[in-house]
Amino acid sequence: MGIDKYDILGPLYGEIGSELAEIVGGNPDGVYLYAEAGEGWVGPSVFKDEGKVVRYFDASSHLCDLIAKAWETEEPDKRWAVMEYTITGNKFDVRFTFSDEIDPAETEVDRRPVALKARYGDKPVIYPPAPPGMMEFRGNAD
Repeated sequence: MGIDKYDILGPLYGEIGSELAEIVGGNPDGVYLYAEAGEGWVGPSVFKDEGKVVRYFDASSHLCDLIAKAWETEEPDKRWAVMEYTITGNKFDVRFTFSDEIDPAETEVDRRPVALKARYGDKPVIYPPAPPGMMEFRGNAD
């Protein structure tokens, strides 16, 4: 008898939770992971509700590897486009959106703020300062 994919995914999702706890410095209660994935890439964003604000944390390469492994464990025709992973207390919940449920004209940059607004409303999101030498690009203001 072969290994059921849930025998792999269950512990893998637990490991994602452990890595999220590591990323936020300990207590993972209130963590929200928004991740998109596709063939050969993942785009994770880690947030933690800190009461009056939500704080963004940079994802680790290990988290990226775990997300990629979870995505690749699914059958090709059952792979998700978006994973939303939340931790409340000591429990986690994982929800998926599939490619036929998203607007192909939108990008992750379009979808992530919508997901944050749905989750946190108008609560401010604190991002770390841009690294020195980072350039900011602005659209043409015709």
